[in-house]
Amino acid sequence: MPAPDAHVLDQPARAALLGPHAHLAERRGRVLRYPADVSPFLAFPSDPVEADWHDLAELAGPGALAGVSGVAVPPGWEVVSTGAGVQMVDDGIAAAHDPETVVLGPRDVPEMLALVGRTHPGPFLPRTIEMGTYLGIRRGGRLVAMAGERLHPPGWTEISAVCTDADQRGQGLATRLVLAVAAGIRDRGETPFLHAAATNTTAIRLYESLGFTLRRTATFGAVRVPTFARGH
Repeated sequence: MPAPDAHVLDQPARAALLGPHAHLAERRGRVLRYPADVSPFLAFPSDPVEADWHDLAELAGPGALAGVSGVAVPPGWEVVSTGAGVQMVDDGIAAAHDPETVVLGPRDVPEMLALVGRTHPGPFLPRTIEMGTYLGIRRGGRLVAMAGERLHPPGWTEISAVCTDADQRGQGLATRLVLAVAAGIRDRGETPFLHAAATNTTAIRLYESLGFTLRRTATFGAVRVPTFARGH
């Protein structure tokens, strides 16, 4: 049971996978995750026991990377990465629809993956688009900027994959896309939020200037499932 003062944004992946994204959830015991081609996010207990690590190994598979941080890792599990991040929430941003933005669909995924590959905004996989609405801006028919919706805890939607091609920066495209995605979230009666790496001060300053405020700091990390873990 969550603590009486728990907030859905304290464990946004778990809240999403048990709520609006339940149709995407893969579950074993207390461990929930998105399909591997949708998102690397998973919900792992903050007080894991041996059975939880076995369940994670079954879900992820030997040698796979899994997003786990803030807990002691058992022997054989390799900590691949760890880093500090921030969680920011809408505190009066000027959300607004933008006539130049277009809704991106499954046919746009190859271009979206290519843009992500050039700009590195964070994880975006072949089926990430199933998590929510993604908007883009095209110039000369080419997709040059995008942003969209990722984690979806009840009442909240995360803005993610904010990226702009290098030759199109300095025009405010990222700002326009963030505000347009936020407008769609607000239209549903929900509140936008987002995550950023603590080291990405440029993005944090941008989000603060738009009206996002810091809610909490967070630790992001990934571990590698040992090759002997499944069925061990």
